[in-house]
Amino acid sequence: MTSADTGAAEPVPPPPGGVLWSLAGDLRALLMLPAALTLQVAHPAVGAGVDEYSVFRTDPWGRGERSLRSLQLWVYGGEAGVEEGRRLRTLHRSIQGTDTRGRPYHALAPANYAWVHATGFPVYRHATRYLVRLLTEAQERALYREWLQVGRVLGIHDRDMPQTIEEFWPYYHAVLAEEIERTVVVEDLVATDRPVPPPDRGPLAARLLLRALWPVLLPPLARFRRFITIGLMPPDAREAIGLEWSAAQERRLRRFCGVVRRVVPVLPERLRYLPLARRARAAWRAERGARGVRPTRAGSVRSG
Repeated sequence: MTSADTGAAEPVPPPPGGVLWSLAGDLRALLMLPAALTLQVAHPAVGAGVDEYSVFRTDPWGRGERSLRSLQLWVYGGEAGVEEGRRLRTLHRSIQGTDTRGRPYHALAPANYAWVHATGFPVYRHATRYLVRLLTEAQERALYREWLQVGRVLGIHDRDMPQTIEEFWPYYHAVLAEEIERTVVVEDLVATDRPVPPPDRGPLAARLLLRALWPVLLPPLARFRRFITIGLMPPDAREAIGLEWSAAQERRLRRFCGVVRRVVPVLPERLRYLPLARRARAAWRAERGARGVRPTRAGSVRSG
C-alpha cells in the first residue's frame, strides 16, 4: 500500500536531530509509554479492540517488545519505519467488533486510529516536564510537527489529525469529555493484583533467576507500574479516566523524577539510548561528519 492508496500525505519520518530524536530512544521514554498506552485504551473502541484481540495479558513481554520496536522504527527507521506503518495498517484491517457502549467499531476508523496516535503528544509533553525539562514553545511546536509526521508514517490522513497545536487541544479535550472512560483494559493496566508471567527474554540464567524471584518481585513492580502510569499521565486525562492521585504521590513522583533527570544524562550513549536509536544516531553523526557538517543541537531536548 502506498500513500496514494491511503490518501495520506507522502510519509516522511521525523528529522534526524529533532525533538523526537532526543526523546523517543532515551531510556526515560520507557517510563512514559505506560501512560500513553493506558490513555489509548481508555477510548471505548480502542479498549474493546485491545481487550478482544491483543495478547497483552498472556504475552505481555512479547507484546511490549513489539510495540517498542514499532515506535523506534517510526522515529529512527527511515524507510523501514514507513514499511512498519504499512504493516500495522494491514494488521488492523480485521480488528472490529462492538465497543464498550454497544457501538460497532473498526480499528482503522479515523476517530479510533488517530486517537491511538494522538495520545503520544500530550503524554510526551507532560512527562518530559518531569523527566527531562520543560519544553520551550518552539520545541513544543516542533514536537507536534514531528508527531504529525509519525502519523503520516502510520497512514493517518491529514484531514483526520489536527494540523496545529491550536487545533489539537480542543480536539483532545472533546475526546476526554465525550469518550474516555475507565475500561476493563485500563483496570488491567493499573491493577496491582493481576497475574503477570515472569520475563521470557534475555539470557537463560537471568530468566531462571527472575522466575525463581518473581513471586517476591512482582508486587513492588506492579505497584511501581501503577504509580508511574498514573503519575506521568496528564492530569486532565487522569481525571477523565477517574484515576486517583494524591499530593503525597505527586511529591514522591517529583523526587523520583528528579533523580532520573540527573542520572540519565550522565550515562554514556550506549546505556542511555535504546539500540535502534543509538545506531541511527551514530549513523547520522557519521554521515554529517563525512560531509563536514558541524553537529547541531537546535532541536534536541537536554536535561536542565
